[in-house]
Amino acid sequence: MSLTFDQAAVRGKLTADAPLAPLVWFKAGGHAEWLFEPKDLADLQDFLGALDPAVPVMALGLGSNMIVREGGVPGVVIRLGKAFAKVDRLDGETLDCGGGASGILVSSTARDAGIAGLEFLRSIPGTVGGFVRMNGGAYGGEVKDILVDCDVVLRSGELVTLGNADLGYTYRHSELPEGAVVVAARFKGRPGEPAAIQAEMDRISAAREASQPLRSKTGGSTFKNPEGHAAWKLVDEAGCRGLTLGGAQVSEKHTNFLLNTGDATSDDIEGLGEEVRRRVKDHSGVELEWEIQRVGRRP
Repeated sequence: MSLTFDQAAVRGKLTADAPLAPLVWFKAGGHAEWLFEPKDLADLQDFLGALDPAVPVMALGLGSNMIVREGGVPGVVIRLGKAFAKVDRLDGETLDCGGGASGILVSSTARDAGIAGLEFLRSIPGTVGGFVRMNGGAYGGEVKDILVDCDVVLRSGELVTLGNADLGYTYRHSELPEGAVVVAARFKGRPGEPAAIQAEMDRISAAREASQPLRSKTGGSTFKNPEGHAAWKLVDEAGCRGLTLGGAQVSEKHTNFLLNTGDATSDDIEGLGEEVRRRVKDHSGVELEWEIQRVGRRP
């Protein structure tokens, strides 16, 4: 695909046929037709404003919740770098966070500022842009509970601010416009003692360490929890603990996690997820919904 504007005008880094496997947690998958890492906000706006509206655009954060199919991702993948990773205190309860900032950086900055209520972000392995889009949550908290508003660059290049209510949040879902990139967000907590905040972050870290395969090539929670059910329990009861397909495996430690045991392809990983869904449906009648994003073309 040719990009129909002056590429020399781009101040960030624009790479053709860029491998995405190194950028996602599963370490598998195809290439992006184009990978754009904007230098700053204006660079991103100029790029999108000049880009043919027919070219698809997808934002990529830490790649923790994503299967990139072997056929690669058409159009442009946008990855926000250091210029979008700052976190600043606005007042005694609110942080201003760049779209590329990690959950760990946000929660640590909140602790240092004496802002409680954001501790759960410590356990979300992604960036602000990703968990604003997905209404990320864990350990009793969700982004919808703390988001004040967010700055979004639309596919046209226009910068708009959307309030919490504008995002139409439901479980692991928002109504963020297609092709939009979250470049900043404001999160509001409540005043707290740094020591107590750290203790809660430590509790969450220990719980994750005990229950999740954190040192594996994985993609985080694979399936959404259906109403009244825990996804991991449905998977376990359907006999899928340790189930394999090619180089992919259902984690023995936490059955709502899929693993790349070494040489899995994206086809292996997605195929194993579909087999798990089939077995759960046959066993319990419950249809599991994917929580992990599956993007790109099949080979």
